[in-house]
Amino acid sequence: MAARRTPIFFFSTLALAALYGCGASKSFEQAEGPIPAAPSVVASGEEAPVAEPADAAAAIDDLMVVETEADTKGDRADSSLSRSTRKKAEEGRMGEVSGNIAMVPPAQPATQVVPEGGSTNYGVNGFDLTAEDHLSTFAIDVDTASYTMARKNLTNGYLPGAASVRVEEFVNYFPYEYKRPDSNEPFTVDFEAAPSPWDEQYTLVRVGVQGKKVAYDERKPVNLTFLVDVSGSMRSSDKLDLVKQSLIMLTEELEDGDTVSIATYAGATKVVLQPTPISQKGKIIKSLSRLTAGGSTAMNSGIQLAYDLADQRYRQGTVNRVIVCSDGDANVGQTNTDAMSDGIKGYAQKGITLTTLGFGNGNFQDSRMEQLANKGDGNYYYIDSNREARRVLVDRLTSTLEVIAKDVKIQVDWNPEAVHAYRLVGYENRDVADRDFRNDKVDAGEIGAGHQVTALYEVALTGHEGELATVRVRAKAPGPDAPAAERSWTLSSSAIRPDFGETSRQYRIAASAGYFAEILRNSPHIKEISLSQVAELARSAQRVEYAEDAELVELIETAARLRGEGMISSR
Repeated sequence: MAARRTPIFFFSTLALAALYGCGASKSFEQAEGPIPAAPSVVASGEEAPVAEPADAAAAIDDLMVVETEADTKGDRADSSLSRSTRKKAEEGRMGEVSGNIAMVPPAQPATQVVPEGGSTNYGVNGFDLTAEDHLSTFAIDVDTASYTMARKNLTNGYLPGAASVRVEEFVNYFPYEYKRPDSNEPFTVDFEAAPSPWDEQYTLVRVGVQGKKVAYDERKPVNLTFLVDVSGSMRSSDKLDLVKQSLIMLTEELEDGDTVSIATYAGATKVVLQPTPISQKGKIIKSLSRLTAGGSTAMNSGIQLAYDLADQRYRQGTVNRVIVCSDGDANVGQTNTDAMSDGIKGYAQKGITLTTLGFGNGNFQDSRMEQLANKGDGNYYYIDSNREARRVLVDRLTSTLEVIAKDVKIQVDWNPEAVHAYRLVGYENRDVADRDFRNDKVDAGEIGAGHQVTALYEVALTGHEGELATVRVRAKAPGPDAPAAERSWTLSSSAIRPDFGETSRQYRIAASAGYFAEILRNSPHIKEISLSQVAELARSAQRVEYAEDAELVELIETAARLRGEGMISSR
């Protein structure tokens, strides 16, 4: 049977300059080096000829099946259905549909309840026919924790669990050189597109949104509250010791006008340091250095104490942020993540944001740390080394701390005349009902200064020239009670380059990171592509100025060996 090569549409929400209406620009760098071919593979491992369908639309139609039943009586629809069918169930519109249409291979079943430990399996999005549902709506996400968790596991000789792999966090980890917005605009948008490297019947499109960068000496003063988990589970070098090193790095970067508070929790909570100006930096560092681990874990009480401290020192016009450093474990008092999240919503609305920094493994509670950051209008990073701490808390300090847009939603309105079907790759846990795109009471994602965000789609084009989609971005300015603003851009078929090899290296790195994540999470949509092929793709795109690219190639090769694909030859 012919192998199906799946494409990806790259929508890069490079930090949302979109709100104030910047025109989309298209820039294409001439790539160097050949693009590796992807042979078709049969069960025996031998190459087989590829019998291609007449066109992409026919290929998609050949994969369609009709589900005869769906359970819509519960709180959620079956994730094996297409996203549009699930959305109709969630929005109470199943009566409008005569059948539940899904793609084959179907989406993976999702574990909808957050497990007591580890990560949540949110499933894998399926295809949607634009004739059935032409709108794709989701909340922005700038987190990168999933990638660094995978890096730590692979470095230690283990494949990451599929549930811990979130495609968008792999792609968003890498730096991209997108066009900067004009001086009076907070965002700009850039497109890049080409046929898929695996099957030219499909197209990979990248839409980039770049947030305005804020120079370090122009950033707002910060009022930070460090909340440190000092329970017994944090007693290891990759936990509390690394936490202290990381926060000391951050403290060393602060300047006059900044303040720091420190609270801890174990079996009980404690204020270690009242709000202290950075002019007393030595006092702050000494307080951090003295922290020791022991006892049980009253995380919820610690979070409440930290927000109380932050609220005491709250100042409008400054960055007010709580930074939680933990392995996410909680075993005393309230341990329900939803209940913990409910307690911080009011503070987030006021303008006190949240960063969660994850440490360690074993009993690491990935889902809890991610959900707390989402509800706290913040971001989530996993710190696996001093190098990563420096990257997040020193090199990208302003992006990590200073929000330039909140409750950011993206809606892609696909043109059914030009696009036959599409699949959002990733963002399964950031899905927003289409009807809620303009409902400004619905929480969404936040973007920091200079942030770049990338979302991925798989698309099948009809061959129609002209407009492919309208991309809408809706967001609020930071601060309480800020109104939402909405802008839109048109994605045209003129953005598509004739050959994948003509795209920029950064485009191909994004593609490689996305394919890597898809394979690691066992996506049914990429079964015929091997890690060896993805490694070759990443190697051909590697940028010498970014060490992250070389590391990506190494990690893909490591994963290939762990999966039994054998050694990969380097050029």
